[in-house]
Amino acid sequence: MSVVITVAPTGPIASKADNPALPTQPDEIAEAVHQAYLAGASVAHIHLRDTSDRPTADLTTARRTMDLIAERCPILIQLSTGVGLSVPFTEREALVLARRMAELGVKPELEIYDTGHLDACLRLRDAGHLSDWPLQFSIVLGVQGGMAATADNLITMVRRLPADCVWQVIAIGRANLELTAIGLALGGNARAGLEDTLYLRKGEQSPGNLPLVQRAVALAAALDRPAASVDETAALLRLPPR
Repeated sequence: MSVVITVAPTGPIASKADNPALPTQPDEIAEAVHQAYLAGASVAHIHLRDTSDRPTADLTTARRTMDLIAERCPILIQLSTGVGLSVPFTEREALVLARRMAELGVKPELEIYDTGHLDACLRLRDAGHLSDWPLQFSIVLGVQGGMAATADNLITMVRRLPADCVWQVIAIGRANLELTAIGLALGGNARAGLEDTLYLRKGEQSPGNLPLVQRAVALAAALDRPAASVDETAALLRLPPR
């Protein structure tokens, strides 16, 4: 069974002061994504930054970033709705986003940080607001205020997922390697990149996104799970033709 590798090159929190290799501007992000694509990533999870490296929802920045990525490779682009507090909560509320994505034909990624988030997603599904099957979940572990990054928490969440969904583990910080490996062994997909961890191992910063993506691809290969191509990923997610 192939595995979808998602690269998350930037995120909304870390800065170049935390790791100088962090890509924040459109051309930097596009180049990091291209390298990840060549290494086996089929999805790019994108956070946008303004010229001062602060999170932004600026549409011009979004279009330029997406165009630069598309010029380099055909990777599937997943724009994050985590755009900072400059966008009112009423425009970021889950039901509002679900309805708007349905109108636009956008397949949502459902990031769940605790069991209550999963229950909220299932309520949206039952109400008919999440009907684009299969549902796509990302189990986020290690964020302050959410579930701790432990194997027990991951297994608990996987057991509660609806049948036939697509899922990946997002392990933040020091448990990134271990929980990515466990998630792959459980049949999930994997995300890699500087959004999730700035380090390759204790005391050694990653010199970019590429080594983290290569590590995830190697973990999957060791489990006889080759990296899915863009076309395979689109078919798995049942995305409409581009």
